[in-house]
Amino acid sequence: MPLLRHGPPETVLPLEPDEVRAALAEADAGHDPVAALSAVCERRPLSLEAWASLGEAIESAGAPPALAYAAFRTGYHRGLDRLRASGWRGSGYVRWKYPSNRGFLRALSGLQRVAGRIGETDEAERCALFLVQLDPGWPPAEAERAVRGS
Repeated sequence: MPLLRHGPPETVLPLEPDEVRAALAEADAGHDPVAALSAVCERRPLSLEAWASLGEAIESAGAPPALAYAAFRTGYHRGLDRLRASGWRGSGYVRWKYPSNRGFLRALSGLQRVAGRIGETDEAERCALFLVQLDPGWPPAEAERAVRGS
């Protein structure tokens, strides 16, 4: 097999529709973001941003970690489907620098965090490795700030 001069392929997901981004902004601004983001997920179950946001809101609310785990895992699996539909073949870069990839990467990162928290060490390690394979610069500073809530 010849060496590729340009490196591994790179996949960039399509942007979320405007109405989804507006619904997410409204949900984040509300008094009960978990309920509002749950409603967005119900209306737009393919939205990676919605599932990642729901998992993060559940974490922030101090709810049982299994609930955040479920939201992050849903976003992760929906993201794999979207990546494949966008030409990804199981390897190559899916970088944070593209805003449209961030919903998937946030879901995967959240899954890593919560898996570690509930003692699912193997899953947390797989997710950590996958994040670095997808984006060798992981974690980007913006993602770290988002996780810490800064």
